[in-house]
Amino acid sequence: MLFNSLEFLYLFLPVTYFVFWGLRTKTQRYVWLTLTGYLFYASWNYKFCALMAFSTAVAYVAGLGLLRSRDPFRRKLLLVIPVVIDLALLSVFKYTNFTLETVNRLTLLLGTPSEIPFLNLVLPVGISFYTFHTITYIVDAYRGVVTPTRNLFEFSCYVSLFAQLVAGPIVRFRQIEADLDQIDEADRRRYLNIGWSFFVIGLVKKVLVADSIAAIIDPALSNYAELSSLSIWLCMLGYTYQLYFDFSGYSDMAVGLGYLFGLRLPQNFRSPYKATDIADFWRRWHISLSSCLRDYLYIPLGGGRGPAWKVSRNVMISMLLGGLWHGANWTFVLWGGYHGLLLIGQRVVADRWERLPLSLRRMTTCLLVVIGWVFFRSTGLRMAMTLLGGMFLWHGGAPVVAQTTLFILILVATAITQFAPNTFELRHEWSATAALGLAALFLLSLLSIYGTKSSPFLYFQF
Repeated sequence: MLFNSLEFLYLFLPVTYFVFWGLRTKTQRYVWLTLTGYLFYASWNYKFCALMAFSTAVAYVAGLGLLRSRDPFRRKLLLVIPVVIDLALLSVFKYTNFTLETVNRLTLLLGTPSEIPFLNLVLPVGISFYTFHTITYIVDAYRGVVTPTRNLFEFSCYVSLFAQLVAGPIVRFRQIEADLDQIDEADRRRYLNIGWSFFVIGLVKKVLVADSIAAIIDPALSNYAELSSLSIWLCMLGYTYQLYFDFSGYSDMAVGLGYLFGLRLPQNFRSPYKATDIADFWRRWHISLSSCLRDYLYIPLGGGRGPAWKVSRNVMISMLLGGLWHGANWTFVLWGGYHGLLLIGQRVVADRWERLPLSLRRMTTCLLVVIGWVFFRSTGLRMAMTLLGGMFLWHGGAPVVAQTTLFILILVATAITQFAPNTFELRHEWSATAALGLAALFLLSLLSIYGTKSSPFLYFQF
């Protein structure tokens, strides 16, 4: 089920919303949000609901153990065992075939080819996200950052909350703990306007901007070897904006849905294409992931402390694993490594970089990000190398169909990302004229949904 589908908009959301506000107690609302979360997840594959329930149960029991135990050794076990279980489940479903394929290729290169058969595994939707929810909960409980909840349904509600279940943002328990504890006192009208405002803006971003760009560049990139250099640049600029409006649109819709149920979800994007350097980009892009990598990987490794080589090592490990988190493909590893090298290089030239004009720093950062998206978008190393070669070794080739339309969409997207406030900077107090305009965009989005098959969000694959 998709946020931009008719069954969600006309059936699932209204029923979930009105039943929720008809309930009165904490437990009733926890149970209802848990049930609807599992129903939402089951619309993809009901069999994997058991996997999410198992991960939830392991983390919940570990949390109770940490709540009761003061013995250092036992607490360490209560940290390590559930985290290992979660990572093992994620690795089996997401990385088994990637590992087998890598082994097969290595043995072929070494002259002793092996043909280890792949396993018939289906990647559970959203496993990367809800695994992060349970792991961050356990680690925070171990550190004493949060007090583990005794209420199973409160915790299961947190893990399975449909608003952010399959594509984030990665919400830490402490970020919504207060709202969950007071869920029976929530006021339906308090966040109603801001909730719908966030949701509609996110829907418009996804349907009218991201999907319009995708309709042009996806067919073109399916024949990437035939594209001219100009076409490749247009496609990659288009993808730069498609990815942003798609994922930030989903995040806005998730935040809006959270507000509709009295839960304040964190910001996930803060105008990333206004970044003035790569570190600034990562403070603005997929904030919930980058902050998790910082707090649960980079800092425990040593962070920015110690000699330069150790800091560089910490950066590179964090970015390589961050790239691998996105998908079981060497292109994602290269994308993470590319950003790791940029972050390391930034530390070397920081003083000189800061003396450059702001507009030049912003434009150069955006260009470096666009180049990195080549690895992110490519289905394999051959595609990535072909696209990069076409971008920097000028040659003729096929133009993009509807090239003028794509160019206009890129100009509009550039204007929005560079000069307009992001969704969290808006007051969401609309005048009558502005509200009418937003309503018109919402209706236009609905008409688009009626006319075409609903398009999945890009981050569903991660």
